Amino acid sequence: MRYGKEGGLVYSTEHGQMCPGCRQPQAACSCASALPAGDGVVRVSCQRKGRGGKTVTLVRGVPLAADALAVLGKQLRAACGSGGTVKDGDIEIQGDHVDTVLPKLAALGYTAKRSGG
Repeated sequence: MRYGKEGGLVYSTEHGQMCPGCRQPQAACSCASALPAGDGVVRVSCQRKGRGGKTVTLVRGVPLAADALAVLGKQLRAACGSGGTVKDGDIEIQGDHVDTVLPKLAALGYTAKRSGG
């Protein structure tokens, strides 16, 4: 366990990362610092590293809270007809669906672009 400059808990093996604003676990955080800071561009990439050779489409940089991100993830997975999950503020969709996800995000009003090779 480590303690931050203010003396508060930074990380716990029970709850994971702690919010610096309200000092609650990030999954239960409701303060304004829970939204990820970014440049407003959603990046969509395809990745195979560390996944046993399986291809996964990653959607990063969506400026939504955790519950709204889960709803968006469900919409994208349904559009692709595939499974997936939401982890650490990223949406993971099983398979290579970059060409399907980009127009769907644009239709929902997000500025999205392809990232990586």
